[in-house]
Amino acid sequence: MDFAHSPRTAELATRLQAFMDEYVYPAEAVYDAQIAANENFHEQPQVMRDLQRTAREQGLWNLFMTHGDRGAGLTNLEYAPLAEIMGRSIIGNEAVNCSAPDTGNMEILAMYGTEQQQKEWLQPLLDCEIRSAFAMTEPAVASSDARNITSTIHREGDAYVLNGRKWYTSGILDPDCKLVIFMGKSDPDAPAYRRQSMILVPRDAEGIEVLRDLPMFGYRDRLGHGEVQFTDVRVPVGNMLGSEGDGFAIAQGRLGPGRMHYAMRAIGMAERALELMCRRAQTRVAFGGPLADQGVVREWIARSRMEIDQIRLYTFKAAWLMDTRGNAAARTEAAAIKVAAMEVAHRTVDRAVQTWGAAGVSGDTVLTRLHALTRALQIADGPGEVHLRTIGLRELKQYADLRQEDAQ
Repeated sequence: MDFAHSPRTAELATRLQAFMDEYVYPAEAVYDAQIAANENFHEQPQVMRDLQRTAREQGLWNLFMTHGDRGAGLTNLEYAPLAEIMGRSIIGNEAVNCSAPDTGNMEILAMYGTEQQQKEWLQPLLDCEIRSAFAMTEPAVASSDARNITSTIHREGDAYVLNGRKWYTSGILDPDCKLVIFMGKSDPDAPAYRRQSMILVPRDAEGIEVLRDLPMFGYRDRLGHGEVQFTDVRVPVGNMLGSEGDGFAIAQGRLGPGRMHYAMRAIGMAERALELMCRRAQTRVAFGGPLADQGVVREWIARSRMEIDQIRLYTFKAAWLMDTRGNAAARTEAAAIKVAAMEVAHRTVDRAVQTWGAAGVSGDTVLTRLHALTRALQIADGPGEVHLRTIGLRELKQYADLRQEDAQ
């Protein structure tokens, strides 16, 4: 068993770490200040455009893309350590065009899009000329079960007509957002997993109304999390992604690798929090000595180190399975790392907040943002309980014969 990074990953990790140290971390405060100064809160600040130009010049661009020849040509396992490095900064993913929801949208366009759809939408996204949004979650139903989705996609001649209300449609308030991928029921009478479809919707299509920008624990995201009403939105038949009824399968194809991305970024967040915890413990004096001399603080640090390393290895296993056996074979592991990585990250951040005391909740460090984000991400992309349900069912399936025997 070889735990070494591939030569390509090692080389990119060195360059990416240097880019983060020299450009990204110093830009974090500038990024926030420029957003606050912008007339439109959701407009991309100039410092991010500068970071993206530098990243592209350095060849640190679209590293996530494992489909086709449009990205860096990395496997999931090769990309995982790079996602961790990016995840240490709130703005790291955006700087190298590896941020959600665009990453998932680009992947499904690469997998399922027609040549014309890729030319019109995928290439501009890869070039970061536009941004995109993903409209799946609905406020009126438990969207963690996609079968509950009530939004509709109805064909009328050479067009589809869309109706429904979505929320937490991330990215839709960015002025650069030009594409919305909409999921709705196209055939309510079809088998359960063939009722949904996904369709490409121009952001400026008539009938799209953003009702409000939703915060997460009081934080507003620059990209925006919109509650959006779609009323008789008409799009050409050629905008269907894949075929009618493919929506559920496309969603699974989108969310599998996405969960690996989430997990590795969460590990990066946890590592940043652990570093801040250790620095604080060594420099903050209380009761006659540094906090690092307190047994409880040492235990927080020790447990955080063990938990982070454990989930990193589990995530590598999931990425390896995706690469070697396919996403379906890694379904249990992909679900497990989404749950475990977010829980580990949140616990680690919470310990760091406690170590920093009043400063930890003040907003003077990145910890408050990380605390809110790691908690919210235990709900986003499917709540932890849904993933635990999947894992439990798959594990119990091995013992299904016992249940059948008992029932006789």
